[in-house]
Amino acid sequence: MIERLRRWLRDPPPALGFELSEEGIAAAQITRPPRILFRPLRAGVLSVSPLRDNVLDADELASQIRAVAGGRETRKRHDAVLILPDASVRVIVLDFDSFPSTPSEQLALIRFRIRKGLPFDLDSAALSYAAQASDGKRVDVVVAAAPLEIIARYEAALRACGLVPGLVTTSTLAALELVRENTTAVLMKLSGRFLTISILEGDRLRLLRWIELSQISREEILEPLYPTLAYAEDQLGTRASKVWLCGFGAMTDRLRLDLEREPGMPCEPLRSRWGEVEAYNAGLLGWLESVEELKAA
Repeated sequence: MIERLRRWLRDPPPALGFELSEEGIAAAQITRPPRILFRPLRAGVLSVSPLRDNVLDADELASQIRAVAGGRETRKRHDAVLILPDASVRVIVLDFDSFPSTPSEQLALIRFRIRKGLPFDLDSAALSYAAQASDGKRVDVVVAAAPLEIIARYEAALRACGLVPGLVTTSTLAALELVRENTTAVLMKLSGRFLTISILEGDRLRLLRWIELSQISREEILEPLYPTLAYAEDQLGTRASKVWLCGFGAMTDRLRLDLEREPGMPCEPLRSRWGEVEAYNAGLLGWLESVEELKAA
């Protein structure tokens, strides 16, 4: 993933980006301003899981992607960005006292650390990783892993439309580009029945976890947040300064009041210069933000 990302940063960004979710397909074309579309999917086309095939109706998914892409034919490699649901991929932040310099040693060490903690076979999984900027002490490495079958089936939907997914990431990993805090911040994102909670310390990801909720209620949403905040304070030695919310719809204002009262923390909805941030487009808008920063660099 590291070398792929370096090539992507050197080359012009893809003209199209797609974020897939059970709710639908969010797509963006890089223009000024970006052209952003959303097309809902009928129930049963996608069923998100880290353990089994997510694409239940490949023909329908490809048909809807083709519709939002406008029948555009690919003319070069790495033509599209593909943003997957959080719960289709396991993302882990590993910390090391020291991290090898060669990719082969890095990969061997990462595979050793995560093998027993995955709910699927690592030998038949896609794995990507990126070492984050170090503070001179420990090295934090973000690792993403998913069964190859899951990734391949998502990619096949784009390829069936004449598009080549040059960069594949997840919704929250891309949406973190929208969090602008120089201190410790928490992003809570609800997509369907999955709640994703991530902790950022400046520009470093320190934790990302998703939970499948049995019901969508304030109690179910807030219950896993409090131990996450305690973890941040205990492990990072600092209290989170803000909570960002995404995908909570009509519950957003009530959640803000709850969090500002207890634990007494500022709370805001996630925002983008390109439009309203929802669960189904947060990653797409985050990707557009990274493209804009790349252009300005």
